[in-house]
Amino acid sequence: MATDILVPSLGESVSSATVARWLKKVGESVTADEPLVELETDKVTVEVPAPAGGVIESLSAQEGAEVSAGSVLGTIAAGTGAAANGAAKPAAPAAAAPVPAKTEPVRAPSGPVAVPGGPSPRAEAAPTSAAPAHAPLPAAAKMMADNNVNAEQVGQGSAKDGRIAKGDVAAFLARPAAPAGAPVAAKAPRALENGEERVKMTRLRATIARRLKEAQNTAAMLTTFNEVDMGAAMALRTEYKEVFEKKHGVKLGFMSFFVKACVAALQEFPAVNAEIDGDDVVYKHFIHMGIAVGGPSGLVVPVLKNAQDLSFAGIEKTIGAYGKKARDGGLKLEDLSGGSFTITNGGIYGSLMSTPILNPPQSGILGMHKIQDRAMVVGGKIEIRPMMYLALSYDHRIVDGKEAVSFLVRVKESIEDPRRLMLDL
Repeated sequence: MATDILVPSLGESVSSATVARWLKKVGESVTADEPLVELETDKVTVEVPAPAGGVIESLSAQEGAEVSAGSVLGTIAAGTGAAANGAAKPAAPAAAAPVPAKTEPVRAPSGPVAVPGGPSPRAEAAPTSAAPAHAPLPAAAKMMADNNVNAEQVGQGSAKDGRIAKGDVAAFLARPAAPAGAPVAAKAPRALENGEERVKMTRLRATIARRLKEAQNTAAMLTTFNEVDMGAAMALRTEYKEVFEKKHGVKLGFMSFFVKACVAALQEFPAVNAEIDGDDVVYKHFIHMGIAVGGPSGLVVPVLKNAQDLSFAGIEKTIGAYGKKARDGGLKLEDLSGGSFTITNGGIYGSLMSTPILNPPQSGILGMHKIQDRAMVVGGKIEIRPMMYLALSYDHRIVDGKEAVSFLVRVKESIEDPRRLMLDL
């Protein structure tokens, strides 16, 4: 009896994934829990393990196909590769039969539409035998029907054989509205010049671009700045780093100081940790701290759940584990979901100052920067001090300027006098 290979639960706010790469072929033997296929979602790449040992009997979704949670990717038959090679079934089509799209005239949307999306349309030319409008995948067909869009308007898709994927429809809907009376047409990719190369966006990169633009379009985003003298924190770290590492098995970094400082400030100014939901403000009685880290596919933000309960050592261990998983491509969807506030550190790349962009639906993000020796006036005298610029971007719809400035001052005070963190002051 064959065992189905199913798409696992894709996590919070993730409705579909793209089959990125099959690791096994029809007729190959597999063992239980052996990785079979990589799925690329809007947030992370997920490996799907074999549900049982046996032989790959069929593949129901080819590379490039869009799939949803619970759908069948293929089947595994009992037996060995040698016994099953001759009886292996050919690969099934990438998706169900084409669903015809509506052909009524479309009214151009009045602005960007925030719809979960994926990569932008594929730039390669369609096969000469293909029709100008390519058949949409089921999820794309539903979105097209809901928005009164037809395949001719979307153009060639990014899925296998040029089929239209859900992300292609989202990209089309997000384009600026055409002037009244003007025909709506998909913009053709420009011709490449010598020395140029066109590379398709990954779903992760396309999602990063979409969400950052969404933040600019929807939030009343404002940034306030301050600077912090890192001398006390640096001295404390130097004094205790060896004994800290010996006891806890992890190095003492500056990020744990800032997480602790932000936790204290967020508890004092809860609006910075809240979010807007329609006409309501949702306040959170927990702090799920997102820490932006660079991965091989782009910026990702793993979340320290209940950061208010973590010690310095707990923070450093969790951040270290997330950093390793990001480098190895091992982050899971649950690692990236549920954040209520974010810290990003451009200083590790040499940034002196920046204005970070909100991570919707969060209302605040703190930007750390490079520590640089500067001449400062201390007690009426000029001294060389290790200084860092801090930037807090916030949603002015929910956070007043006074709250934002006061929040950043609290962070500054905690870093300049770390004893405040130990004494909960």
